[in-house]
Amino acid sequence: MAKTIYTAAVDLGATSGRVILGAWSKNKLQLTEAHRFPNDYRELGKNAYWEVGTFWAEVSTGLKKAVELLPRGAKLSSVGVDTWGCDHVLLNDQGRLVFPPHAYRDDRTQAGIKALKKSGASTIYAATGIPNVFYNTSLQLSETIANCPAITDLATHCLFLSDYLNYLLSGKMANELTVASTSQLLDVKANDWSRTALNRFSIPREWFSKPKLSGAKLGKVKNFPELAGVEVIACPGHDTACAYDAMPAAEDGNDIFLSSGTWSLVGFESDKPVLGPAAEKANVANERTGNGGYRPLTNVVGLFLLEQIMEDFKQRPKNDREWSALIKSSQKLPASKNLLTLTDRAFTSPDSMKAAIDAQLKKRKIKAPTNLTGYTRLICDSIGEGHAKCIRAFEGMTDKTFKRILIVGGGSKNQLLCQATADASGLPVISFSLEGTAVGNIARQLISLKAVKDLKTFRRLLSADLKQKTYRPRQKH
Repeated sequence: MAKTIYTAAVDLGATSGRVILGAWSKNKLQLTEAHRFPNDYRELGKNAYWEVGTFWAEVSTGLKKAVELLPRGAKLSSVGVDTWGCDHVLLNDQGRLVFPPHAYRDDRTQAGIKALKKSGASTIYAATGIPNVFYNTSLQLSETIANCPAITDLATHCLFLSDYLNYLLSGKMANELTVASTSQLLDVKANDWSRTALNRFSIPREWFSKPKLSGAKLGKVKNFPELAGVEVIACPGHDTACAYDAMPAAEDGNDIFLSSGTWSLVGFESDKPVLGPAAEKANVANERTGNGGYRPLTNVVGLFLLEQIMEDFKQRPKNDREWSALIKSSQKLPASKNLLTLTDRAFTSPDSMKAAIDAQLKKRKIKAPTNLTGYTRLICDSIGEGHAKCIRAFEGMTDKTFKRILIVGGGSKNQLLCQATADASGLPVISFSLEGTAVGNIARQLISLKAVKDLKTFRRLLSADLKQKTYRPRQKH
C-alpha cells in the first residue's frame, strides 16, 4: 500500500489566515482545512500595526488541529509558512521583538515615496527591479530608522513575517528568497541583497542573511510537543509565489498568471527580469520564484474594493449562497460603460469605500450606482479592465503573445470577475478549483521531502484531475 505523506501549510493572508493539512498519496493531493481565522491590522493613533502574538496563537491552534486530523498512527512530515510580502519584524540576538510590527497600509512611507521619486527611483529600480510603491520594506525600514534612530543599536535581525513564523517554529532565523524579493532591497541580478539599495535607504546589511531558495530545510520544530520531529521547510514565503507554483501552466511559457484576492497580482514566469523605463513606468515588480527565476508582475487593487464596500450596506451577503445570488444579479446588469480609475490613492484604506468611489465618480461627472448590485458590477468590470491593461503592457514590453489567463484565489470563484477579465483582455480565462497558495506551499514541501521530483512534475500530476472552468471572451458590440 502506497505511503501517504502528510504536510501542513500555514497560509496567512492580510484579511484571513488558515492552516491546511495536505495528504499526498498515489500522486494525488487531498486538502483538509484544519483551522481558519480572521486577520486585520489595528490602528493606534496615526499608525497601523499587526498583532503578531495573535498570529502565533492562531497558527499554533491550527497546527494542533491539523495533528488531531491525522489518521491513527500517521505522522506529520513537515510544515511550511507563507504570508503576504514586505511586512517584517525587527529582532535582537535573543529573538525578541524590539519594535512594534507596522502594517503595510500605514501612511508613514509617503514622505519616502516622494523623496525617492524626486531623486533616485530609476537607480533603485535598475538595482532591484522593484518599483517605488508605498508598501515596500525599503521605505518602511527607512522611515523607522529615520524616526527611531536608536533602533540600529537594538535590532540585529530583520525577518519577514513568514520568516518570523518559521523562526518561532524552528528556532532558526533565515530569510527566504521569494518574500525577500518583495522588499525593494534584493539585487535583481543575484540571489543576494543590493548594496545600492541598502545604502540608499541607510539600512544595515547585517540585519539580513543571504536568502535561501525555497525548499531549504530549517530544522525540526522546537518547543511544540504536538509537532515533535516535524521538519520546518522554507516554502515560498510570499503567498503569490506559492500561488504561482500551484498553477498548471503550459510549458511554452505563454500563460498569464492571475492571483486574485485582496490584491490582483498579474504576471508570468520568466528566466530574466523585465527592466527599463517602460517597466518602471508600469510598476512592474520583478519578484522571484522559489527556484531563483523571475515573476514579473504588476499589482492591481483587487477584491479589496468589493470586500470593503460591503461595510457600507446593511443588506450585504453573509454566506456563500447570498454571495452567489449577489454575483448572479450583478451579471444581469449591462456592462459598465465608465470604469473606476483603480490607481486612485483614495482606495488604499478609506473610512468608507462607497464614499471613496462616489467621490471619484462625482469628480468625473459620472452617476454613481444606486445599490450594492450596481457597485458590484462596476467594481468587477473595473478590475477586469485593470487585468487587461496589465497584460497588454507586458506584451508591449516583451516579445511574448499570451494565450491564456490562469486564475486562482478568491476571484477565481467570482464568475462576474472572470468573465469581465476575459471580455476586457480578449483571452480565455481558466478558473481552477484550487486552493492556490496552500497547494503551492505544499508542493515545495513535497519536493524538498523528495516525494515529488520537481515543480514541473507536480504541476503535471496536479492537473490530471483538477476541476476547471473556461470563460471565453464575448464579442463586444
